[in-house]
Amino acid sequence: MRIKISADSTCDLSPELIETYNIGITPLYIEKGGQNCRDGMDITPQEIFDYVRSGKGVCRTAAVNVGDYTAFFKKCRENYDAVIHFNISSDFSSCYQNACTAAAEFENVYVVDSRNLSTGIALLVLDAAERVEKGEDPKEIAALMRETAKKVEASFVIDTLFYLQKGGRCSTLAALGANLLKLKPCIEVKDGKMGVGKKYRGKIDNCIAQYVRERLQGRDDLRRNRIFITHSGCAPEIVENVKAIIKECGGFDEVLETYAGCTVSSHCGPNTLGVLFVRK
Repeated sequence: MRIKISADSTCDLSPELIETYNIGITPLYIEKGGQNCRDGMDITPQEIFDYVRSGKGVCRTAAVNVGDYTAFFKKCRENYDAVIHFNISSDFSSCYQNACTAAAEFENVYVVDSRNLSTGIALLVLDAAERVEKGEDPKEIAALMRETAKKVEASFVIDTLFYLQKGGRCSTLAALGANLLKLKPCIEVKDGKMGVGKKYRGKIDNCIAQYVRERLQGRDDLRRNRIFITHSGCAPEIVENVKAIIKECGGFDEVLETYAGCTVSSHCGPNTLGVLFVRK
């Protein structure tokens, strides 16, 4: 049975991983200066940062529409017997609802609400792709991934609240207070929703190091097969230090570094970094 695995562009998989696992991607839209750009195709995170720094405004995200999903699933079903598609959390976007509407027109198209974002989605995508290789049933894979989604831990430390504030996701007062106190908040995904966790204080490299240790140290409840380091242009030495801390905290079979795509970058800004993994 030929099964296609696909996901919204918010999964933040690298081009290499997309090619290796043959993952189909449906791009969200980024609105920049009145233009609708396709995430990862017509616009890059750096272009978003440059646009915001120029003072011209902020970039906003828009969901993949029903028509886009319908065209995508139609093309997939012409070449595959089944499709398993992973969406950004339904609490963040209408992508899941739109994908379900489109999928209803086809047989054997299974839509999974990841309840997450970024490589929190990618962890499910790669798990599903490996199960396809083993010959597992697509309906059963989709059902299992919905359960696995509850065990994904996704969080990020952000360098500035400016982007969240400009996007209306935190107050101007909170952003001003965080900047004055040099606070670096941890953004966590819980139950499909994004919230603020611990606030770190100091330089971003020290804050990130402390954050990674606190996420991993002394944990015996983690699947050690794979962890993602996902960031929006952090300095190489920061990323290398994160890799060393991961090894120090017990290590993982596979440590994958990816860059945050336009959707995450437009909300969190530069120098954001997260470690994402799955509990047992």
